[in-house]
Amino acid sequence: MTRAAVGTKAPVLRDVARLAGVSHQTVSRVLNDSPLVSEAARAKVQAAVAQLGYRPHASARALATRRTMHLGVVCVGAEQYGPSLTLMAAAAAAREAGYTCNLYPLETVDRRAMRAALDQLTRDAVDGILVIAPTDSAADAVEGQLTDIPLVMFEPGLDNGTTKIAIDEALGARLATRHLLDLGHATVHHVSGPQGWLGTRARIEGWRAELAAAGRPAYAPVAGDWSSRSGYDAGQDLARDPSVTAVFVANDQMAIGVMAAMADAGRHVPSQVSIVGFDDIPEVTWSRPALSTVQLDFAEVGRRCVQRLLGYIDGDEVQTTDAVRPHLLTRGSSAAPPPTP
Repeated sequence: MTRAAVGTKAPVLRDVARLAGVSHQTVSRVLNDSPLVSEAARAKVQAAVAQLGYRPHASARALATRRTMHLGVVCVGAEQYGPSLTLMAAAAAAREAGYTCNLYPLETVDRRAMRAALDQLTRDAVDGILVIAPTDSAADAVEGQLTDIPLVMFEPGLDNGTTKIAIDEALGARLATRHLLDLGHATVHHVSGPQGWLGTRARIEGWRAELAAAGRPAYAPVAGDWSSRSGYDAGQDLARDPSVTAVFVANDQMAIGVMAAMADAGRHVPSQVSIVGFDDIPEVTWSRPALSTVQLDFAEVGRRCVQRLLGYIDGDEVQTTDAVRPHLLTRGSSAAPPPTP
């Protein structure tokens, strides 16, 4: 027997029971992970499910588990690369677990707006809430808010509890800075993200800490707004200073702008100026030279957020986990500094 063909009737629970040679109650217990089933019966049911291509009906599963099979997601900054990837990965992980997501994007971010979002999702009877909070205002707006259902947050920076998932962005900044110092650059300049973003602060802190550990000066960062245009403007400022030979940029879009500004100013990357970005967006492998950058696994963050939230929903004992570690990817945009005249 093969999977049901297109246009034929979808298999039902009794079809699974008939093929497996067990009762429909046994099939139901296996689908709901009941321990009151022998391993032999469980194997038969799982084989029948796979052979028939059976999928439990969401409403039936919700009735059996007394859940709505919906998760609420409050998202801030979804237009940016990191939050958008986290959101997509969380939605995919939820779908794989049989859940759908109710998305509540926030444009105005304050405690009143956050309270309204949490209350609306609670009225929608979601089983748990994920808050993607990449800004100071979003994190502050959630702090101290009470909900009757489990809540998990993604905040850039270090993880500091069982309800938060994060990437160690300060470590990523240190990796980028250390890479440039190890190439022989006297110091590393920084193009930062805008104020009010947790990632901006974490990346500045990591950059400064690595320079301090090496005993190198940290000049004031040049602030951008995450866009390539702002990176170009910052790059124009830095290109005017011949002592600038290495730049760590807080995201790849701005790094692309910095490289364009250097090219327009007649400063060659990497023989005269080395540049390292942050995030590893797909486009940077096609820049010329290809951009060295720090890879952040936002997809892993999204998956961990959903796993943590489902753990709370299931009543499991939830343990703290280390922040997701970033990885340095060296490409053509970073090299040793030019020889001193």
